[in-house]
Amino acid sequence: MGTTGTPRGVRNNNPGNIDRTSTPWQGEDRSAAAVTREGRFCVFLTPQAGFRALAKTLLTYQRKHGLRTVKEIISRWAPPVENNTTAYVQQVATAVGVSPSEIIRLDNPVTLGRLASAIAKHENGGMYWNADVIAAGVAEALR
Repeated sequence: MGTTGTPRGVRNNNPGNIDRTSTPWQGEDRSAAAVTREGRFCVFLTPQAGFRALAKTLLTYQRKHGLRTVKEIISRWAPPVENNTTAYVQQVATAVGVSPSEIIRLDNPVTLGRLASAIAKHENGGMYWNADVIAAGVAEALR
């Protein structure tokens, strides 16, 4: 968790713990200080920007990669090599209110918000953001 006791995803405004890539996200802090402090994961300027990136990634999973169930989405998001994917899938499906193999539509802001919230909660060991921040990031992603 680091020296502050605050989970990394909270410190980085990156609720999904998205890995940094060569393509910067809207609202991502690419300053030398941010990159030095955090070697692997994106650092966002605001939690809302972090939720936008999380939701955009989930939308890409559905639209580009055809992943339509919580099981398919989480299996890509959190591969078994790094995670207890089975438990992760079950926890997220329960939070979204569906079975792991039920088809979900992420163009529905409520469903996308529930999925993003459940991932953020799982990744950070708790819910550190209010519903308004999550809803705003999800709405930006759907624009």
